[in-house]
Amino acid sequence: MKAAVIEKQGGIENIVYRDFTDPVVGPRDVLVRCKAVGLNYFDIFVRQGMPGLPIPMPWISGADAAGEIAALGSEVKGWRVGDRCLIDPLTNEGMMGEEVQGAFAEYCRIPSEFVIPLDPRLSFVDGATVPANYGTVYRMLFTNGQISAGDLVLVLGASGGVGTATVQVVKAYGGNVIACAGSDEKCEKLKALGADHVINYSTHDFSKEAWRISGKKGVDVCVNFTGGNTWNPSIRALKLHGKLLTCGATAGFDAQTDIRFIWQRELKICGSNGYTKEDVRRGMIDMADGKIQRPEVRTFPLSQLGEAEKVMESRDFFGKIVMIP
Repeated sequence: MKAAVIEKQGGIENIVYRDFTDPVVGPRDVLVRCKAVGLNYFDIFVRQGMPGLPIPMPWISGADAAGEIAALGSEVKGWRVGDRCLIDPLTNEGMMGEEVQGAFAEYCRIPSEFVIPLDPRLSFVDGATVPANYGTVYRMLFTNGQISAGDLVLVLGASGGVGTATVQVVKAYGGNVIACAGSDEKCEKLKALGADHVINYSTHDFSKEAWRISGKKGVDVCVNFTGGNTWNPSIRALKLHGKLLTCGATAGFDAQTDIRFIWQRELKICGSNGYTKEDVRRGMIDMADGKIQRPEVRTFPLSQLGEAEKVMESRDFFGKIVMIP
């Protein structure tokens, strides 16, 4: 099969589109012919190298695959070759693309219990936008964050995959959104997605603006998966008993924290990691039902994975990047 292979960790020049050994299908596995695969920021971390997560080379990253069943293990029931499917990449063997070989290839292997029938109302590209983004958001907002209808939610990095998903899910379940992005164009697109207020953080102090928008009371919830120099301003934007939710740190993990605000306002800081198969299914159904919109998507052929990662690192996109094998 053809695959986008990381030959060694480092720059994008280390991604080579080439022939790779076909996956070996065990008795309880399925082989999926990948039709569309979502790109996530953790794919960049895998390529660059992450402390504490050694990855053998050569390696295939990629997790959010939608496609067709190409072959079945001898013990697999309930599936037929040709069935349309969506992958839950957080398997009992580990995260696809991080701990087991991923889906930036013509085919991928996955235990059958982590395969979901793709709703017929969604395309393969639609499906590839769901797992990591919407699965993460449902777990972060509801299972861990326990947000409520009417909450005022500040979303940092709102123009990317997780960000646009957060904006839509909060609105779909009765919340109010202040969405932050780095350009007026992205802010206008976030308004079109339903954001009640937008802040261009390249021209305005998002923390002060959120405080003003909230009537100088602070926001109920801040979703911050960027970290870095946005961390302390996010804490300052929160109300008494407010919540700061995080599921990543794309702008830096070693942020300083002014803990005075934490005890004075009795704040809650809640991390969220991963998701369940039901979280992924819920995102898929909400999208198919029209409760949330299909995100804006930019597609690349899989042979151009390095270029797509370059675009993601520069944040020169809106919504989701999807690779087409």
